[in-house]
Parts: sequence; C-alpha cells; structure tokens
Amino acid sequence: SFDFQVDDAIQARSEQILEYYEARRIALENVGHFAQDKYRPIPPDLFFLTQEDVLQKVAQYEHYIFSPYVEPDKQDEKGRIGKTFVDVRVQENKDVFDAVIQQISGEKRAVILSASTFGATQRLMGVFREHGLKLHEANTWSESIQNTPSILVAPFINGFSNEHFILITETDMFGERLIQTRRKPKNKNFISDIGTLNVDDLVVHQIHGVGRYLGLFPIKTGTITHDCIGLVYAGGDKLFVPVENADILSKYGSENVSLDTLGSPVFLQRKERVKKDLFVMAERLIGIASQRALNKTEPILIPHGTYQEFCMRFPYVETDDQLRTMQEVETDLSLTQPMDRLVCGDVGFGKTEIALRTAFLVAMAGLQVVVVAPTTLLAMQHAQTFSERFKGFPIRVGALSRLVSSKQSKQIKKELADGTLDIVIGTHALLSQSVSFKRLGLVIVDEEQHFGVTHKERLKELQKGVHVLTLTATPIPRTLQLSLSGVRELSIIATPPVDRLAVKTFVTPFDGVIIKEAILREHFRGGQIFFVCPRISDMAEVRQILAELVPDIHVVEAHGQMAASSLEKIMQDFARKKYDILLATSIIESGLDISSVNTIIIYRADMFGLSALYQMRGRVGRGKLRAYAYLTTPPYARLNTAAQKRLNVMQSLDSLGAGFTLASHDLDIRGAGNLLGQEQSGHIREVGVALYQKMLADAIQTLKKNKTKEVVETFSPQISVGLSVFIPETYITDLDTRMDLYQRIGHIEILEEIDCFKDEMIDRFGVYPQEVDNLFLTIRLKILCKKAHIERLDIGEKGATISFYQNIFPNPIGLIDYISSQMGTIRIRPDQKLVVLRPFDTIENRLKGIENIIIRIANLV
Repeated sequence: SFDFQVDDAIQARSEQILEYYEARRIALENVGHFAQDKYRPIPPDLFFLTQEDVLQKVAQYEHYIFSPYVEPDKQDEKGRIGKTFVDVRVQENKDVFDAVIQQISGEKRAVILSASTFGATQRLMGVFREHGLKLHEANTWSESIQNTPSILVAPFINGFSNEHFILITETDMFGERLIQTRRKPKNKNFISDIGTLNVDDLVVHQIHGVGRYLGLFPIKTGTITHDCIGLVYAGGDKLFVPVENADILSKYGSENVSLDTLGSPVFLQRKERVKKDLFVMAERLIGIASQRALNKTEPILIPHGTYQEFCMRFPYVETDDQLRTMQEVETDLSLTQPMDRLVCGDVGFGKTEIALRTAFLVAMAGLQVVVVAPTTLLAMQHAQTFSERFKGFPIRVGALSRLVSSKQSKQIKKELADGTLDIVIGTHALLSQSVSFKRLGLVIVDEEQHFGVTHKERLKELQKGVHVLTLTATPIPRTLQLSLSGVRELSIIATPPVDRLAVKTFVTPFDGVIIKEAILREHFRGGQIFFVCPRISDMAEVRQILAELVPDIHVVEAHGQMAASSLEKIMQDFARKKYDILLATSIIESGLDISSVNTIIIYRADMFGLSALYQMRGRVGRGKLRAYAYLTTPPYARLNTAAQKRLNVMQSLDSLGAGFTLASHDLDIRGAGNLLGQEQSGHIREVGVALYQKMLADAIQTLKKNKTKEVVETFSPQISVGLSVFIPETYITDLDTRMDLYQRIGHIEILEEIDCFKDEMIDRFGVYPQEVDNLFLTIRLKILCKKAHIERLDIGEKGATISFYQNIFPNPIGLIDYISSQMGTIRIRPDQKLVVLRPFDTIENRLKGIENIIIRIANLV
C-alpha cells in the first residue's frame, strides 16, 4: 500500500540524492567547509534505482493507493460522508466545563463523555459534579447509551455523533491529550544493571569479587541446557553463573583494576573492611537526616475540588511514573516533617508538571514557594508556564532575574517580604541576602547540578524547616549518592510520554555536506535548528560557515553576554519561528522547551562535559517527530581519551530515559565525591560502585531498623530442577534483549510479579517455549527458597537435596518437629542437609511436591 503522494515523494528523494552527489563532486575541487576529506563520490545510478525503475517494479505487484480521509460533512466520489466531530470551543473567560454543559443542555440524544484512563474519569466526574452535572460511570458502550449522561474509559481521540448519541472526548474539551499506554514498571536498579554488558567489561560477584565478563554460554549436561553468564578471574579460572542468579552480579565500573583470584578470601576481607567504614558513614548520614527530621511543619491538606481542576489543565495524560511521584509528594506534604525529595526524570519526561502541582498545593495552603533555576532563559520559561497554569486561581506569581527591571525587582522583594506574593521564580538572584520571605513553605530547585557551592550554601539556609523538591535529569554524584542511600527520598520518572521517539545521535567530524543536509531536512519539514558553540568567540566563524552552506536560511545569535532585553526578544522571536537557526552557546542547555526545534548541531562537541551534552541533546525531540543530534569534532584533530569516552557514552545512550544511566556513569567514573568531607572513591575501587552502593544502603537500613551493626547478608539460592532453563535464540534473537530479560527476571522478588512478567513476554515476543517456562519455575522456587532460608536446592528423580544458608535455620525446633511429622520421607544428613526421599510419577508432580515442602519450611521461619 502507498500514500497518494508516492510519486512526488520518490521524485523528491531522487533529486535529493543527486544534490548530495553534486555537493561531494564540487568538494573535490574545494574542500573548504564542505567535506572532512577529499574522496571520489560514486554516481547515484550505481547505488540507487531511478524513479522509473521503482514505479516499474511496483507495477508488477498488486498494490493500493490510499487517499486522505473524507472531510466532515462532505461526500467523496463514492457518496461516503465524513464523520461529524463535536467541536467544543472554550471562549475567552469561560470555563471549559461550563462550555461542555451548555453544549449538551437540552440534548435529546444520549450524551457520552470518554476519557483515556480510569483516573481521568474519576477526576472528570468530580469536577463536573461541582459544576452541577452528575455523570453515570459506565463500564460498557451499551450501558453508557442507556444511562445518559455517562462517562466511560474508551480510546477515542475525537468525538462524533449520529442520530442516537453524541460523544465528547478529552481532546474535544482540552485540546490534544496523548493516550499513554500503561506499562509495567521496570526494575529500578539502574546502577547495577548488567543488561548492557559488553565482552571484557568488569563485573563484581558478591562472593568471588572482580572478574571479566566473557559472554552468555549455554552449558549442556546430557540433554539438559542451562544458560550461564561466563566470568574469567586471575590465572584464567572461569566461573559460570546461572542466569537466574544474575542478581548477585553487578558492574564494577570503568576503572581498570586487577582481577581477583577465584576461591581466594581476599575479596571478602576487602568487603568486610569497607563494611566497617560504611557503618561509620551511615551513622553520620542518619544524623543529618535526623537533624532535618527535628524540624516540624504543619501538614498540608489537598483541596480536592480545585486541585483536580488544576490537574485537568495539564495538556497530556500523566504517565504511571508521574502519578506515582505525585502521590509520593502528596504523602510527604501530609506529614509533620519537611519533605526532601529528589525527582530524577529524563528531559521532557514531565518533571515540571510535578513542580507545578507541588507549588499549587503549598501555595493554596497559604505558604510561599520559591522556584530556583540555573539560567535566565529557563527562569523566563518557568515564569511563563507558571503564570499560564495559575491563571484564574487566587495565587500571585512573580519572577526575579536580570530580565526584570530594578523597579520591578524592588517591588517583588517587597511583596515577598510582606507575604502578598505567593510564588516567585528566578535565578540565583533569589539567593541574595536582600531577599526575605514572610512564610516560605517550599523551595523547588531545578537542575541543581548547575549551582555552585556558594549558591548551595544559601539554598541550605532557605531550606531549613521548609519543604524541598529538587528536579534533575542528570544528578551530580553526591546528590545521587544521598538519594540512593535513603537519606533523601528519591522518585524516578522513567516512563517516556507516548509517541516520544529517542533522539538519533551522530558523532562525526565536521562535514559541511552532512551539516547542510541536516539543516535543509529540518527546514523542509517545517522545523527549526539549534546550532551550539562552546565559546562566544567561535560564533563568528560558524556564522560565516552557515552563510556559505545555507545562505537562504535565517540565523539569529544568542549568548549570555547579551543585554537581558535583547536576549528575551531574540528567544521570543525564535519561538515564534521568525528564524530558522538559533546560533547559541550552552545557554540553551537548561530546560528550554520549543517543540518545533528537532535538530541540534553541536560544534566542537569534544569541549563540552557529559552532562552538558546530554542536556543540550534533550532540547530537541520533545514532540512526536524524530529528532536528530549531530555532535561534531574537528576533522583532523586527535581527541583526548576523556573526550572520546564522553562522546562514546553519548552515542551509546541513545534510548529514552537514559539520563539516570548517564548519572550512574558519572558516579561510576568520578566516584561519589566528597560526600561527608571524606573521600569515598577508595571504597568504590575496593568493591565497585554498584556493590558499594548496595552495602551503604544496607548499612543505613540496618541502623534505622535494628540500631545494630549486624547486616543480614543477602544470598541468591541456587536451584537445579533437572530441566533445560534458558531463553532460546530462536525465540528472542537479540543477545542484549535476552541479557536484559535475564537481569530483570533474576531480580524478581515477589511471586505475583512472575505472572506479570509472563504476560509481558507473551505480549512482546509471543507464546514462550517450555525452556522459558522452566526459567519462570526456577525463579518461583528461588523466591520460596529465599524465604525458607535455603541456599541450594537440587531436585532429581528420587526426591531433592536441600542446603540451608550457612547451615543455619532460624527455627531449628520447628524444623525438627516438621521433619518428625513426615513419616521418614525427610531426613537430616550429617552435613546438615535435608534429603527428601519421595519419588513422584511425573515431573509436574515432583516439582509441585517439592514446592509444597519448601512452602511448609518457609512458614516455619
């Protein structure tokens, strides 16, 4: 099947290919900015079919040409009439809900409202009830027809009507609302993720220490196959870890260190030394948290009616992670101690909406809110966003930055001091000692990694006894460390908005032909371009290059040394699409949200840091269109190792939601930093960043719960069921995908999650074979064994052998009583292992029987 414009599309592509060829041919005579090197281009007809060739080949097959849909109320050549869509217009100073009620008043047909989620229907019912309209909550279409007016969950984008009913959707009422497909949350253990391991990466085994990853190996024993993760240790000794025990492995990091010796106690001794030091550190971290907990605040109650109405102004459907994060924030605000929460979400994943809703709840409670942004441009954009969303509510919003005149600045400071201004948004100007507040209740810090030490000390003063919400896409190592340790609360928004596509990233020497192609492609599809330079002094040279490459494209410059009024006007003009290219420094890095910009070209990308590159790439791809990022380097320059590593990481982190992964790379490379005045990188080198992180979290949780320094070591039961356990390559061909699934399956800790995972496997890959079912069975037994304190379980034709962790069972008397009640079918061997002497007629009965025994033992713990 083809679009009706297929001929035009083929012709345009043919002309584009010819244009590229001509550009390369001309570059042979004059390299200039047009090519990174001289090479002979090959004529297009040696690589591509002509337009005539394509149409001839298409004609050989049965095909269909699709034309646009019939317009509403009009007929096509076959007499078909287009659908009539309901048009609910919101007039100036008129409430959308009143407009809907007026639209349907006196309607004799059935009236049906539809929403994309259950939560949306509940909110709509509540708001309409306050406006005097009671809606029936229907579960089926026929029920909605019979009980008018009604509301139901349905995947309609636009409304329509006929002689029997009228349907109004969320889109009709609020504009475009994207429907988010519900996803099961993935395992959040980003730091220790081994799903993206490459051969020769360093891996830490919790018992045997640092080894080198060899790959995934199918180990065969007779007719039984078991997938194992291969590791090599010092001296060439190899260890094969069953895939269901992947949870005892973690990435070491990027630093090159000596491998441990397999079977040597040296690693466990190192681990024990680190554990002792971590308890000292954990006590101090808990002390910091305790001092903050001593501060008391009044609980903030949610004004449900107005709050739901405020939430309905959000032009998209919330993702699961956004809803969960907001629930966590609401719970924090309802307590009597100040909130200190870090919200880590990738660029464009909805952190600002969390800030808006949090600010609304605090401001409606009569307290003041401060929103601190690192750049003038981001503060300006936040001020516009907050002003628009809070319009119509009894909340006053102001801005304080260098874009504000001195007269306005004095007025805002006065209103903050006397309490007449509820929300203020600005840059570090808000951190001045001349700014005071009458009843400060919430400090929101956006992109905290951009603030210096002095600013952060002032923030600490502001934060005493008030709620704190920190937003970031790439948290600095220290912040990430504090949050993962449990000292600060952490919320992760990892679910991308629906229809969001990952930014296609290219790392390439600067090549004029490629740059021209990128600019023209974006221009022809109606978009705009960011062109970023590392220094203001580079901009004149780049401006000249652009004049040669694309003389008809409108370019405007922006940088931080411009006058505030000029910079504001340039950004407003660019947002209104008066210019095609914004030639700027890294001032565009933080938070700018211009959906029409979907290509970014970074000049001398080797001069930027990892976080800056990631943040700048996040300025594009914020809509439904595929976005492109070009990270260019000098054509003939040899990059240093650090710059090459940064660019390699940027190219590898090309998936949505990679900001947290980037932060963990940073934590990995730089260490946790000066967390409490004591350098911790030595500890991280001893055991690896992931294991170090886990040990610190264990120490903190142990002190919080038990007030002792006895950490209960976690273990991963080893299960042998006598069956093949693996994901066949014929079922899932991609190795990285299989490794990711093994990682996630290995971390399952709740039996109910297994069924969810089975459903996901079927949805993604189809019905799974028996070997995968055996894997889920093994995981089920592993979870039960962990509860039963069983370290190893071997199931054979005549029964099973059970080994307890460290040969200790928590309730020995109860275990002996249970064994005595089994009429000799279970006995204890001299080596403290249990032997089950109970043959079964089928494999299914054998596994079920052993599982029942383990459940009985687990109930004794």
